[in-house]
Amino acid sequence: MNKKIKVKVVGATGYGGLGIIDLLLRHPYAEIGVLVAREDAGKRISEVYPHLAGYCDQMIFAADAPEAQGNFDVVFFSTPDRVGMADAKAELAKGAKVIDYSGDFRFTTLAAYQDYATRLGKDPNHLSPELLGTNVYGLPELHRAEIAKANLVGNPGCFATSCILGLAPAMKAHLVKPHSIVCDCKSGVSGAGKKPKAQFHYPERCEQINAYRLSGHQHVCEVERELSLQAGEDVKLIFTAQVLPISRGILSTLYGDLTTDVTEEDVLAVYRDFYKDSAFVRVLPSTAATGTMSVRGTNRCEIVVSVDRRVGKLRIVSIIDNLVKGQAGQALQNMNVLFGLPENTGLNLPGMYP
Repeated sequence: MNKKIKVKVVGATGYGGLGIIDLLLRHPYAEIGVLVAREDAGKRISEVYPHLAGYCDQMIFAADAPEAQGNFDVVFFSTPDRVGMADAKAELAKGAKVIDYSGDFRFTTLAAYQDYATRLGKDPNHLSPELLGTNVYGLPELHRAEIAKANLVGNPGCFATSCILGLAPAMKAHLVKPHSIVCDCKSGVSGAGKKPKAQFHYPERCEQINAYRLSGHQHVCEVERELSLQAGEDVKLIFTAQVLPISRGILSTLYGDLTTDVTEEDVLAVYRDFYKDSAFVRVLPSTAATGTMSVRGTNRCEIVVSVDRRVGKLRIVSIIDNLVKGQAGQALQNMNVLFGLPENTGLNLPGMYP
């Protein structure tokens, strides 16, 4: 590239904002233009996160500060729902591309967004309904061609990423009955974000594992839609989210009834062919020794394939780092696609082990 991509990060002091800052500092073709956050405005980012001292000492500005009003090539909204939908239109009008971390632009119709918001018990009225349909779901492994032509990308949810990547090849190949799927998903505590909550206080969490939102998790909307697109028919599934007393990582164990008698080798071949052009997906046999530590700090998704012919079940274990492939890493991968760069630019990281 002849010039660097100028970046604005909104929500810079949360875990998602910090994640994209860390990754942008390694990116050869991007530079951080401004950091915006509601809290800690007036401080340097290295005062909030001391490990950035000497690497990124930029000031944090409020959203209405003059320094935050310039023109940028791309704006990351690492923000809760309803922030991006309020402000994305103005950034797009200035010529920026927008990548939103929240649920605001994961859905391309108002009805689909309203279904999502209702599951969360939130206001179903979208503040920028005219943008729905111009946005693209930001899972590059499935939508890279559409992302490359887009200006507005809705970054997928972390659980959704692990489930969709884990099941998409099976649904495309019609290996699994579409109403037989069970998603058993476990996440580290960082998935709840930076804001303190009583149930994530250390004494409440350190030896505690619990399931939550059994009445309906918001990521089910994304998973069912994307798998239905792959299958060419309606997919309904059971989804259970659980929190583990670890900092980061998602491990999703995915089950479905096989439509035909296949071997593990047959399914491995299907998955490897499906992901042959996807640098961040590793397809592994059932004997593979892997877990959340294997993907920690990486943008990889590791998929373990297992077939239980005795009961006619497919079992997939899909593993990601919820803060990287489940959040900031995927956002940067989307930026690379938007600007015609190799998807692994700034993301070719071996991880943090142990």
